[in-house]
Amino acid sequence: MADLFDSDETDAGETGAKVNQPLADRLRPKSLSEVIGQEQVLGAEAPLGVMLSSGSLSSLVFWGPPGVGKTTIARLLARETDLHFVQISAIFTGVPDLRKVFEAAKIRRQNGQGTLLFVDEIHRFNKAQQDGFLPYMEDGTILLVGATTENPSFELNAAVLSRAQVLVLERLSLADLERLTQRAEQELGRALPLTGDARDALQEMADGDGRALLNLIEQVAAWQVEAALGREALAKRLMRRASKYDKSGDEHYNLISALHKSIRGSDPDAALYWLGRMLEGGEDPRFLARRLTMMSTEDIGLADPQANTVCLNAWNTYERLGSPEGELALANAAVYLALAPKSNAVYVGIKAARRLAKETGSAPPPKHIMNGPTKLMAEQGYGDGYAYDHDAEDGFSGQNYFPEGVRRPVLYQPVERGFERELKRRSEYFAKLRLQRNT
Repeated sequence: MADLFDSDETDAGETGAKVNQPLADRLRPKSLSEVIGQEQVLGAEAPLGVMLSSGSLSSLVFWGPPGVGKTTIARLLARETDLHFVQISAIFTGVPDLRKVFEAAKIRRQNGQGTLLFVDEIHRFNKAQQDGFLPYMEDGTILLVGATTENPSFELNAAVLSRAQVLVLERLSLADLERLTQRAEQELGRALPLTGDARDALQEMADGDGRALLNLIEQVAAWQVEAALGREALAKRLMRRASKYDKSGDEHYNLISALHKSIRGSDPDAALYWLGRMLEGGEDPRFLARRLTMMSTEDIGLADPQANTVCLNAWNTYERLGSPEGELALANAAVYLALAPKSNAVYVGIKAARRLAKETGSAPPPKHIMNGPTKLMAEQGYGDGYAYDHDAEDGFSGQNYFPEGVRRPVLYQPVERGFERELKRRSEYFAKLRLQRNT
């Protein structure tokens, strides 16, 4: 996986000028102070800053998207701590290769030099291969620095995680990308032939990826144009970089969580944005239809009983129309849910009911509400004393329907919003009648 300023070659200063050297290689930082962004890990009071100032660097796992400096920071850490830097990729490295790396590190250690082993895509090693690092981490043969775009909690062994500190590297902000653009212009010796608006668009195309931005800048700098290009002219010449979205990875769960919480938070604009992000990323609209329907039952419930019908109709409309026309029905449903009154009273109630069911075990219903179709059952009192509600005053008998010995709970507590306001009034009415009939 390419990373910001990453290269298998040595620094340009060590080998002399290179023909057609990529801009990203020419701008590779020579020290940690030159790294753009990631102040949350590199600052004086941040984890790496504290480790370096105290001289106690530990094994690390860098977790973050492509192009944010994982490889660069690892390389510079080795330089600043006088460790020999070794880089491998889990994609291309097998067990025999790892053995050679460990043996070479042992020899280096015997000769008085430590080894910083940088493992790119570390999550691609299986569990057994990850376990193979442990003895060499524990005896100090290597200082492991892994890089991953996947959630380490799910992809890395607990044993490895217990011996390494996970540092989260973030996608570069627009301010970071502007600083990187200015540094590139200094290296090129000229400003990019873009208007201010087009310059912003170029940085947006990079989507927080520093190396992607430098590659785009390199293309723009090569154009022979007389006047500065605007946003539309730039869009015609460059394809927008696809947004990072893995339908089976963290981004999938992060974005559906964002959509769900936007709807729960009654924000239709945010709901449409996250729905659009997922559709643009190639998410299956049927997955979105299912999740929207689930949200209608969990977060709206009986505050607006129509919400569930809206979602089912949207799902059915998508099945009939397909993409892209059917996606508008999903957008309608998302907006409806966002603006609907919210209640999780039934959601909370059924969870409480299931907990109570576990506590009460196999307690039978009271005999008066059980049928007694046989003589033996009738003799045992099945059905004795049952009051037929339709024959009672107000069509309500107020009988007990919980098992004997189970204290009557209040599981459903409707809110004062939407249709549940009416249900709350009804619930309180029957509770009052029940108390009167049983006093």
